[in-house]
Amino acid sequence: MATLAGAQAGQALRSAPSPRCRHSRAPVVRVACRAAGSAPPYTGSSSGASSSSSGGVFGAASPQVDAAARGKRLQDLQALLREAAEIAIATGPRSITRSAQAVSALLSVARDQAVRFQAGQSPEAPAVVLRKLFERLGATYIKLGQFIASSPTLFPEEYVLEFQKCLDSTEPVSFDVIRPIIESELRLSLDDVFVHAAVLRGSNKEVVIKVLKPGVQDVLTADLNFLYLSSKFLEFISPDLSRTSLSAVVGDIRASMLDEVDFTKEAAHLAQFDAYLDRAGLRGVATCPGIYRQFSSQRVMVMDRLRGVPLTDLAAVRSVTSVDPEAVLINALNTWFGSVVGCETFHADVHAGNLLVLPDGRVGFIDFGIVGSISPVTWRAIEALLLATGAGDYDTMARALVTIGATMGEVDIKAFAADLEKLFTSLRDIDTELLVQAGSGGVSASVAADDAAINRFLLDLVRVGESNGIRFPREFALLIKQLLYFDRYNRILAPQLRVYDDQRINLRKVDLDYDLQ
Repeated sequence: MATLAGAQAGQALRSAPSPRCRHSRAPVVRVACRAAGSAPPYTGSSSGASSSSSGGVFGAASPQVDAAARGKRLQDLQALLREAAEIAIATGPRSITRSAQAVSALLSVARDQAVRFQAGQSPEAPAVVLRKLFERLGATYIKLGQFIASSPTLFPEEYVLEFQKCLDSTEPVSFDVIRPIIESELRLSLDDVFVHAAVLRGSNKEVVIKVLKPGVQDVLTADLNFLYLSSKFLEFISPDLSRTSLSAVVGDIRASMLDEVDFTKEAAHLAQFDAYLDRAGLRGVATCPGIYRQFSSQRVMVMDRLRGVPLTDLAAVRSVTSVDPEAVLINALNTWFGSVVGCETFHADVHAGNLLVLPDGRVGFIDFGIVGSISPVTWRAIEALLLATGAGDYDTMARALVTIGATMGEVDIKAFAADLEKLFTSLRDIDTELLVQAGSGGVSASVAADDAAINRFLLDLVRVGESNGIRFPREFALLIKQLLYFDRYNRILAPQLRVYDDQRINLRKVDLDYDLQ
């Protein structure tokens, strides 16, 4: 079977056409497909800067800078100032208030370091200081810290590991504050729409009401606009930074985070997934909450309530449904694998809390705030990677990763394959911790949260790639993380199931003909 899987992996890789660039319809997450030999993610062109950073803002100190280059710099500055003015007008007075809060947080962290210094203690590492500052700056920076923690392909290891500790210390909001937001968005009295425990009047359907916390969008907009403009000014002052495309990275983060607080985007992702289930004939094995658009807006979303148990609680799965846990897992895998290419976006946060097993045995996918998008071309390389992983074919695995990433010169496939073999051998040591408890309902097993171990593996994979001249896009790590989540579920619900060899799992039957352009 392993030999067959290896042959399939090689065939999948050989049949993949040359990658081409494609952007997601949903800007929450983007995947750029790059051919071997193209520029690394966000690195720009080596000829992108028109003048040396040693020449000052306008390059006056450099005799090599001619009048045309100086004129180009002046035009760039004028364009930057116009953009800054437009953003400042759009942000309004909230930027002044937020600036004062930022100064207060910065002074607070500085005082802490001064106290350490006076006590004769060593200063804390920069990553620790930055993480504490982010926590004190509030929601925007906490989300940014969580983005850093989930992006080992973009940020240094010490920052990725430190920001895994980023704590969300926001206070709960009273319902007295939430109620007027819902009524304002619906333009109706709450009592006219719902009865007790969020049940719709008339239909008596149970629903969940998701409400954006007051003030979050204003703070987020002000903070992200400031970060974006700062990155643009830094690139202008130091043209060398433009080669790293700093503002492009910040711009993508800005778009992604603003989308996460726009519930109309999440509603659209849910609608796309819902349509995919019908199109693929999967409604009998999977579902997602239905959205009540007449009661939903940018700040409020009303959806069906799904009652089920987490995919990782084996005893609960057996008690809630008569469907075999292995069959439930296979249905979840087939649904998700198919959605990676068969749907405009795929669910990119499939931790246990977002996958529920319902009494009829179907798998409920909830919370579509984080999604990804990938082209059929890139999926073929991922497919080859997965089949090669199941077969232990590290040579094909190396070739697939070269296709997915951006290379910085010629890659030694044999050396890369040897490094991958060492890495994936260590992956077997990341054993999911099974918590076995005996109770009146028998023996139950669940998975202990081990995101740190998963992120450590991703960091190691990034390091191996970079040491062999390959840079991976952030979305590759996001996709691999979902696969590692499913690996956990595999160990709990069906430890004997060989995912990449089992003919019941439609890894190679995703709808590659579906037009995502």
